[in-house]
Amino acid sequence: MGVAMGLLAFLVIGGLTGAFALVFYPGARSAKPSAKKLLMGAIIGCLSALTSSYLGQFTGLFQSGQMLEWLSAIGASCLVGCLYAAVNH
Repeated sequence: MGVAMGLLAFLVIGGLTGAFALVFYPGARSAKPSAKKLLMGAIIGCLSALTSSYLGQFTGLFQSGQMLEWLSAIGASCLVGCLYAAVNH
């Protein structure tokens, strides 16, 4: 049960931060981002959050459920979301 809830939390956190990075990315924009771009930002955010969690546990930087795992997931999804927004701006 704990692993499933952790996975769900990373999907929600990664999706939200990926989409928010796309919406709040600074710069000139003629219109709001399309639904396709928001969905891609959310998917990319989810994948980066899960990847950072897995790599951190694999390398021994942290264990599952530690605060550093959450911070790395949020930071990675924000960074990758901003990079996606910069490329598709």
